[in-house]
Amino acid sequence: MIKHALFLLLIAFTPIFSVHAVNDDFDFDNFAISESEDADLTTTSHTLNPGAMPVAVANFDIAGIMLGMPFENVVMLFSDGGLYAPRANDAVVYTIAPDWRYNLDYECQQQNIFVPDQLEQCIRTLAKNRGLLYASEYHLVRELTGETIDVYFTSNATDNTVWRIEYNNDANEVAGDAEKFENQRQKKILSFWAGVLDKYGAPNSGTDTWVSSNNAYDPMMTAYYGALELIDNGRYATDAAQNVTDARVNFPAKSYAF
Repeated sequence: MIKHALFLLLIAFTPIFSVHAVNDDFDFDNFAISESEDADLTTTSHTLNPGAMPVAVANFDIAGIMLGMPFENVVMLFSDGGLYAPRANDAVVYTIAPDWRYNLDYECQQQNIFVPDQLEQCIRTLAKNRGLLYASEYHLVRELTGETIDVYFTSNATDNTVWRIEYNNDANEVAGDAEKFENQRQKKILSFWAGVLDKYGAPNSGTDTWVSSNNAYDPMMTAYYGALELIDNGRYATDAAQNVTDARVNFPAKSYAF
């Protein structure tokens, strides 16, 4: 079942259905539910710059959000206002791990549910009741500047924690083709980069990457023109593997006799 704390957060931040019996249908119209897709992970090894040492990337934060932080803690960070606020539409996106979706699809079809809409309703209801429907994304915006932060979470199998944070601003945007606009763009990028160096120190891998080891599955951060990506590929991979294993063990196969 979904953790009690997470259930309370769903009530507070998402219009939610009234209480029903376990097998009742739920109205998911107010939920943003997306298909779970495999992440495009960068898993090549990284080389430390000459003389550079590993840095504690796991301690980095973007607007107070850190890798490994539970979903409910991230939501609480922005519950009382501040620089960032949840975006107006679909701030929280929910999903079901692919292997579990296949399990539930099979289980629903064993109940002779085949009409697509009814089948999807059955899958979502079972997933919700069993704690398999989880908050996979949280989207924030700073209206004053147009900055955005997109936070991605593992499933409930690994405690629904942050594995990737993407920050974006308009530093790389150009208003037109005139020379003045390119000049302004360069100054915006310079200002952004100065702020990045001030907060995180100099990159220790190449000119734009901070790594905690040469293993790409350990926490790392990469800076782009007007963007930051703080990521823990290992946390994501562990979660994905756990869901595959759990779904395989719990597949509702028939009891064959031979």
